[in-house]
Order: sequence, then structure tokens, then C-alpha cells
Amino acid sequence: MAQFELIMPKMGESIAEATIIRWLKEEGDTIEVDEAVLEIATDKVDSEVPSPTAGVLSIKLFGEGDVVKVGEAVAMIQTAGDGPAAPAPNVESANEPAEVVIQKTVDQAVATATAVKPTGDRFYSPLVMNIARTEGVAMAELEAMPGTGKDGRVTKRDILAYLKNGRPSTSPAPTVEEKPAAQPTAPAPAVKTVPSAPAVSLNPGDEVIEMDRMRKLIADHMVMSKHTSPHVTSFVEADVTNLVNWRNKNKDIFQKREGEKLTFTPLLIEALVKAIKDFPMINIAVDGDKIIKRKNINVGMAAALPSGNLIVPVIKNADTKNLVGLAREVNDLASRARNNQLKPDEIQGGTYTLTNVGTFGNVMGTPIINQPQVAIMAAGAIRKKPAVIETEHGDMIGIRHFMYLSHSYDHRVVDGALGGMFVRRLADYLEQWDVNREI
Repeated sequence: MAQFELIMPKMGESIAEATIIRWLKEEGDTIEVDEAVLEIATDKVDSEVPSPTAGVLSIKLFGEGDVVKVGEAVAMIQTAGDGPAAPAPNVESANEPAEVVIQKTVDQAVATATAVKPTGDRFYSPLVMNIARTEGVAMAELEAMPGTGKDGRVTKRDILAYLKNGRPSTSPAPTVEEKPAAQPTAPAPAVKTVPSAPAVSLNPGDEVIEMDRMRKLIADHMVMSKHTSPHVTSFVEADVTNLVNWRNKNKDIFQKREGEKLTFTPLLIEALVKAIKDFPMINIAVDGDKIIKRKNINVGMAAALPSGNLIVPVIKNADTKNLVGLAREVNDLASRARNNQLKPDEIQGGTYTLTNVGTFGNVMGTPIINQPQVAIMAAGAIRKKPAVIETEHGDMIGIRHFMYLSHSYDHRVVDGALGGMFVRRLADYLEQWDVNREI
């Protein structure tokens, strides 16, 4: 018999930890190769952790709700024969029985987990716990921190404000003998306080609905984005008649030949990529006082879930894909998003985001930037409207298809000229769509 360590897997470049949502196996249960053992959640997506080996789940090193770092062991699996074993013991334990060595390993892991677990009943999100560990905030200090979230929960805004306003000094106060003679001093600067959310009263018949985990993460992310970036939105109304007519003519042919639906999303993404190439300073991120100019063009597409929540799968290297490739990937990501089958790596790394508010019949919107990006585009509903058409024989009135494009951008690094020219260029590409284009 050998003991195999089930490790918290790496789930993307920016994800360093995950929360255990639910154990799918109990101690003593038999596990097959690639069978899911537990469900985990990151700030981005939920997923399952499969076992790379067959055996029996002997010990669970963490409980549900615990936050575990990537690379840490979450469980011990007892395997038959000479399969993968736990790391070899050190010299001091070389003569100890295997059971004692395993128990010491378990005790050490449990001790580590306990050190980062809250001691009270208040819930802390993985993001808040990560900030606390990075900044050296002790658990006792975190427990005493006032929170503006539901039931006094500490939000990301609370802990960042706490750190920004200055933590209470932990150095001992000077004795009477050490106190210098009284001298005129300048008045102490006023301490900035973050306004707390207003109290909400309940009226007869009101229903209280607890936010699910994803909704809490979305709420924190949206507040953080508005706090980080001064948002500006520019609007352009585009005449997309040629685009609409071309799609209507080719959508049935496309589906019959490629086995894929031809929606407006890949058409918008193709034009969006062209505009980004023309204005590469839209495809950037901000790190303090530095601007990071992205090499890759990774377009996120906001997708509504059946639960009402929002998720943003990313089309990596969108500029290297043709229209057929974009259509396939858009349909695949949208389908798997609705069925909660996205992988963690598929919802990160975006450099620009597109959201289609027209899906819900909205003509325009003012989207919030998906940090750490600096811009986001909202496409409104396509509507038929009467318009003046200029011809060689004079002006005439005709029915055209129009769409509003709403471009929200970070005014720290994107000025009105760049933000406005970018959305105008996108509209130009859509208006100049070649009606004779071959698929």
C-alpha cells in the first residue's frame, strides 16, 4: 500500500488559491482514475478536481469552505501496489513506521490550514483572505475589522480602505520618562473614512434573498472596477444594413456547410479585432504608473447564465482566427458557459471585452470595465429606422438597420479622442461590410 497526495491543481496564471465547495467523496470511499473527488471555486469559476490515480480516500486534509493554495495537498489517497507515494520522510523519521510518518504529514497540513482559517463565524471570501495574508493582517486583526457587507462581512473595499487609512500601531506606548517635553504640534490630519452602505429596513411582505457565491464575487468586482477606473462612455450609431443583409443571405448556407450557427457575435468580434489593430493603445492594462501594452488580442464575451449571473469566457488570440474559427469558438464557449462547463483558463487573460446588450432588447448601455482591462464595448439591439440615403441622383428616404455602440473606457489612460476614434472606427468597419463577401 502507498499513500498518494491529491494536490490542489493550477487553474491559470493569476489564480493562487481556491475554496473547497463540496467533497464528492468521503473517507473510505473508493476512487477510480479521473473520478471527481471534490468541487472547488475560485474568484472566476467552479470546477471539479479529479484523481489521477485509483485507490481509497484515506484522509481529507481540509474541510468544506477552507481556502487552499495551489500546489498544497488536499487529501491522501491510499493506493494499491507500488503506485505513486507521498514524499519520503526526513532522516529523523526514517526509522518510524509508515503510519506514524503519514499521521505527522496530516497533522502538519491540518495545522497549516488552521493557521489561515477564521476563528469566528464570519465568512471571508478567498479574495479578502488572500489580501490579508499578502499584507500580513493577523486573523485577530481581521476578526476585529468592521465590515460593510451583509451581516458585517468584510469586503475587499473594507480591507483595502483599512490598509490605506493606516493600521493601528502595534508598538508599545512610550513611558512617562521617555515622553519629550511638550511642544507645539500641528493638528493631526483627519482620517478618511469609507462611507458605509445605508441601513435597509424591511417592510411587511419583503423577501430576503441571500446572494450566492458568484453574485458576491461579481458585486465586489464591479465596485472595485468603478473605484479603480474613472469611467467615460462614448456612443456611435452605426448603419449595419450591409452586415444584416449579408448575414441573412449566408446564415443558412453557413450552418449547412459548417454545422454552426452564424450569429452577430463573431462578426462583431472580427470587426473589433481590426479596430484594436488600428488603435493598439486600447489593448492595454495599468500597473501603478506603468502601462502594459498587450501583444495578444484576447477578446472576452460577456455571457448571461441561466442563474442570472454573468461570466466572461475569453477567445484567445482572436486576431489569428478567421470568421469560421471565431463562430465555432463563440458557439462552443457560449454553450459550455450555459452548462457550467468552462475551464478556469477559459475565463481569464482577456485584454478587451464585448458585451451584447441587444440580446435583451436594449438599444444601448454603459458597461463597467472588466479589470484589469481598460475598455469594454456594448452592442445594442439592431433596429429598422427611416434614414436619409445619399445617392448620385439626390437624397432619398429609406429603411436602414441601425445599432448603437457604447464604448466605456478608463480615463486615466484613454482620453476622449482615442476612445471616440476607436468606436467610430469599429462602426466604419461594420458599415463598410462587403455584401459580396464569400464565406
